[in-house]
Amino acid sequence: MSDQGPDGTCGVGELTLKPGERLSIGQVAELTGLSHDTLRWYERGGLLESVTRDSGGRRQYNQRDLRRLLLLMRLRTTGMPVSEMQRYAGLMKAGPSADRQRAELLEAHRDRVLSHIADLERDLEMINRKIASHRRGVAQAAAG
Repeated sequence: MSDQGPDGTCGVGELTLKPGERLSIGQVAELTGLSHDTLRWYERGGLLESVTRDSGGRRQYNQRDLRRLLLLMRLRTTGMPVSEMQRYAGLMKAGPSADRQRAELLEAHRDRVLSHIADLERDLEMINRKIASHRRGVAQAAAG
């Protein structure tokens, strides 16, 4: 197993398990920064397909589970509502016949994310203008 990345979630994207290797819920929680409860809720909520369990009933996450978890984390971080995440998960279960619907759902989300980024860039530009204005005021006061 590779080391965790500096932001917690990066390690999931870079992680490559050996064939047959599994991670415990504690290891996945540490790697992702998600709580045990959140990981369990993702499974109960239908966002993660049933995670394999060992003979003691403990969750054992494989590479596929980690890839799905990373996608879910990215969708959530970019503001996708849980209801849409659940819809996407349901479409994943439908297999290739739902590829078009999955693409459309992600395209709509991408468009919302791009719009939000544009709004943030506009807001950041205003903040930068205000900083520049305040710096000019400080410089003028010092020169005056």
